[in-house]
Amino acid sequence: MRQAKLYRYRLPMDSGVILRDQKLTHRDGWIVELSEDGRVSLGEIAPLPGFSQETLEQAGVEAQGQLELWVNGNRIEFEQCTPSVAFGLSAALMELSRTLPQDGNYRAAPLCSGDPDELIPILNNMQGSKVAKFKVGLYETIRDGMLVSLFLESIPDLTLRLDANKAWTLEKAKQFAKHISPSLRQRIAFVEEPCQTPGDSVSFALDTGIAIAWDETLQAAIKEPNFSVKELTGVKALIIKPTLIGSLDKCIRLIEEAKSHAIQVVISSSLESSVGLGQLARFSHWQVPAETPGLDTMQLFGAQLETPWPGCLLPVERLEDQTLVWQSEPTSL
Repeated sequence: MRQAKLYRYRLPMDSGVILRDQKLTHRDGWIVELSEDGRVSLGEIAPLPGFSQETLEQAGVEAQGQLELWVNGNRIEFEQCTPSVAFGLSAALMELSRTLPQDGNYRAAPLCSGDPDELIPILNNMQGSKVAKFKVGLYETIRDGMLVSLFLESIPDLTLRLDANKAWTLEKAKQFAKHISPSLRQRIAFVEEPCQTPGDSVSFALDTGIAIAWDETLQAAIKEPNFSVKELTGVKALIIKPTLIGSLDKCIRLIEEAKSHAIQVVISSSLESSVGLGQLARFSHWQVPAETPGLDTMQLFGAQLETPWPGCLLPVERLEDQTLVWQSEPTSL
C-alpha cells in the first residue's frame, strides 16, 4: 500500500542572510512524505531563490504530479524533473528503500569570517583534517588576500576552500594571488569560480598555481547534451549541490566520472532545512567519505525541521505543524 503527502514549510532565517543582493528572511520549501508497507520516508524540495531554474510554486505542482504517479505504481522519471524535485523525490525513495545509509559526515567545513581566533576552537573540535571555507570577492582583493594569508599563517595545519562566485576579472584574481605568498598557496584547496568566465578561471589557475573548482559552471555544463566531466578541463574539484543538480543517482554518476578523472568532489548544500541537510551528510559519507562536505549552513536558520542536525541547539519545528497541501488516498498495488 502506497501513500504520499506534500507539506509546505516556512522556517525563519538569520537576519544577515543575503542571496544575490536579496535578504532572505525565511526559507520556504516542500517536504514529501512517502509511506509503503509500514515504512515512512521524507524528502525535501526547496528551490534556491536566485539560483534554481524552477520557482517554489512550479516545484510544488510538479512534485504533486509525480507523487500521484508514484502512488499508482508508476516509476518516477527523474531526468524529466526539475533539479530540486528530482533531488527531493530521489532522496525520499532511497530513504524508503533503505538504500541511503544511516551514517553521516557531519564534519561540515566552517565558514571563516573576521578573526582567526574565533575559528580555532571550532577547528580543534573537528575530527580529521582541518578544512574551512572563506568567501572572497565581496571586498577589495588586497583585503581578501591579507585575510586569507592571516588565517593560513595563524593556523598552520589549516586548509582553506575559497568561494569567489565569479566576482573577479582575471586581472583582479591575479591581484588577489599577489597578496598570498607561494608557500601558503598550496594550502588553498581550491577557489570556486574565481572569474566571470571559465576560460579566465583556468588562466588564473595556470598563472598562479592556485587550484579552481566548478560550481555554477558544472550546473550549466550538465544541461548540454552528451555532457562529460572530462570536458571540464583545468579543474581540481567539483562542487555538487543536489538541489541544483538533480537526483541522487545523477549525482552518483557525476561522482564516479569525476573519480575516474582524479577530480575531487565536495557535496554542498543549497540552504536546505535540517531534513535535506541531514540526508546530504549521509550521502556525502556514503559516496565521498574522505571529503569534508560543505554543509555548514544550519547556523543560518532560526529553527530546524523535524529531524535535528547533530549538535545543533536551534528549536525543532514539527512537520505536522507545517501546511499539509496534498495527500493521496491509500492505494494497494
